[in-house]
Amino acid sequence: MNAIHLKKGFSPRIAGAPARQLRQLDAPRHVGMVPEHIPFIKPRLLVEEGDSVAIGSPLFEDKRNIRIRFLSPGGGQVARIVFGPRRIIRQIVIALDNDERCEFFDVPTVEQLDTIPRTALVEMLLNGGMWPFLRALPFMDLADPDTVPPAIIVRLGDDEPFGPDPVVYLKGREDLFGIGIDLLNKLCDRVVVNLTGDEAILPALPDQTVTHRFTGHYPSGNPSVQLYRTKTGPEQNRSWFIDGQDVILLGEFIRTGRYPVQRIMSVGGSLAPAAEHVSTRAGVPLRQLCGGGLAGRPARRYVVGGVFTGFTGSADSFVGFYQNALNLIDDGDWEEPFGFIRPGYNKPSYSTAFLSTFHRKPFPMDCGQHGEARACVNCGTCATVCPVDILPQFTMKCLVADEVEEALAHGLLDCAECGLCTYACPSKIELREVFRSAKAQYYKEIA
Repeated sequence: MNAIHLKKGFSPRIAGAPARQLRQLDAPRHVGMVPEHIPFIKPRLLVEEGDSVAIGSPLFEDKRNIRIRFLSPGGGQVARIVFGPRRIIRQIVIALDNDERCEFFDVPTVEQLDTIPRTALVEMLLNGGMWPFLRALPFMDLADPDTVPPAIIVRLGDDEPFGPDPVVYLKGREDLFGIGIDLLNKLCDRVVVNLTGDEAILPALPDQTVTHRFTGHYPSGNPSVQLYRTKTGPEQNRSWFIDGQDVILLGEFIRTGRYPVQRIMSVGGSLAPAAEHVSTRAGVPLRQLCGGGLAGRPARRYVVGGVFTGFTGSADSFVGFYQNALNLIDDGDWEEPFGFIRPGYNKPSYSTAFLSTFHRKPFPMDCGQHGEARACVNCGTCATVCPVDILPQFTMKCLVADEVEEALAHGLLDCAECGLCTYACPSKIELREVFRSAKAQYYKEIA
């Protein structure tokens, strides 16, 4: 196992880290899919309101490749389909039956994995709705089933505040993780398992399973950063990646022949009623995930996913397909009297201008900018924290000037979209959004 320490980056001290105890959440009455937060997909609905569906029934397919389908996380009736502007599918809500029907798929036994052809394995994953868990770098789009990647990166642990801890979601399911790794080894010649964080899970895994251990600041758990620090040639830029918990789902799919819906999710943030891990199911409503007990608390924001890269939801929305975390933090929509002269004793920041820099305790975080957007002053703060060395300030100016080729030369496609540059920027420039949008536009043009 190779040890890699990330010197650049930044680990903010944010209150509300989930504890490692696991609580079983009550069964929800509704579950939902949120297609608008699946990058690049062009969904085509396969159901209508009022249709009966089982666990594993197709809900929608990707128009770009109709073999890629997204299956229902629950059995019952399609209660409503919510559309946004330009008919964007925002939510597909399923009212669950008391006894949910379940679709079964033809899968090989664990012993047959060694002999099954790769093409048959790919078709099996496509039919069983498991293929979307595989995504391709550098754009983080769905993996192309007709190509063979140079490598598949498995990330065990995400150090972004606050993702599920692998110590929690691997406990008692190490055998399923091993089956999932065996399956991935049939899809390519090289599977790279990267561990971020605690080594406590290593004794429970087979020898040589973990190939790299990443330590250091956030975003050492980001697959783009891990690829940047380990790749040996440009051909590896098209590697695929998958989350460790999704590898467990692959193993469960092989073991049971059913579309797996169980998830272990984390609930954190300074306004979370209880910062903890919960055992629930895919597509759980956010209101139920946070316990619903937020009456009388300050205005809060539901951040689905990590604090820096997640999306904003509401109490009536649902967990996204790729997100397994909910963070509840103050929305920051308030004025701070005499904020310009306050010493910032309890204010988390990358800057050392506040007194909080002398304290190591976690601080409550809010969504306020604490200042107005200004022009870039070339301070170099973003370059100091950037884990992939792309010089964000110059890359951003190239994009503003429509010099896309020069931005690519600076390393735009290496951008991990971690959000640190936005967090650290004293001019409050939304750098992550600039880079994410530019990468998406470039991808659509070359596609």
